[in-house]
Amino acid sequence: MDGGRDSAVSRDGGIGRANTDDARHPLEEARRALVSAGRHVMTPASVSTCLGTDEQGWARFAAHWEDLAPDPYAAETGTRRLRRYGHFSLSRAGEVRARPHLAFVQPEESNPLYLEVNRYFEPLTEAFLREPLLTSLLRMLGQVAACLDGADEWTVKVHPFRVVAEAGAEGQPTPEGRHRDGVTLVTSLLVDRVNAVGGESTVYALDGAELLTTTLSRLGTLLLGDDRTTLHEVSPVRPLDARLPAHRDVLVTTLAPC
Repeated sequence: MDGGRDSAVSRDGGIGRANTDDARHPLEEARRALVSAGRHVMTPASVSTCLGTDEQGWARFAAHWEDLAPDPYAAETGTRRLRRYGHFSLSRAGEVRARPHLAFVQPEESNPLYLEVNRYFEPLTEAFLREPLLTSLLRMLGQVAACLDGADEWTVKVHPFRVVAEAGAEGQPTPEGRHRDGVTLVTSLLVDRVNAVGGESTVYALDGAELLTTTLSRLGTLLLGDDRTTLHEVSPVRPLDARLPAHRDVLVTTLAPC
């Protein structure tokens, strides 16, 4: 983990800060925040409680980021990024089914850099597909997304990312800049930060007003956003110690009605 890490810092008048209600009812707190404000940060303790996991479970989950593949599309913009991609269906009852591995295409009126471009990424490994924590996370996100849409079934897209930075070569988590993903719920789960500074996540209203800026800095911190009503971007990542490389590992998961 990042030796320069501090706890998540938020500047949005209280959204995303832990309180006693959040500790007792983290999913309800998340749903209320999404409905009223369009964004929310869940603390690692809340996420761990909801997923029923511990340090050992998180360590097993984080190990999958050591088996990602280069992202050739990000390389075209000068960013060194590793990733894989998985596509699932999630029923209202919580049944998770893997869908065929096809090209990833951004929906209309979303990511301006890759709009309607077929991008082919390496699939999730078999070990990742069998990961119990992934299944628990998808079911939890389905419970959260239900406050935004009463879908009977969700299409769920899963993107484990590692953005790498070196001295003189910043890592760009969002080379496309401020954007939407064209879905209902967009989420970003911090998995690891090593020797990294920067990587601030900012959520904006559709008119450009800043709603929240937070640095996801602790394993298990989860940023949730109503993608229909907000935009988001992440600032560049740089090495804390310029003699060593840095990286930032996240899991981006999106849900949209089937």
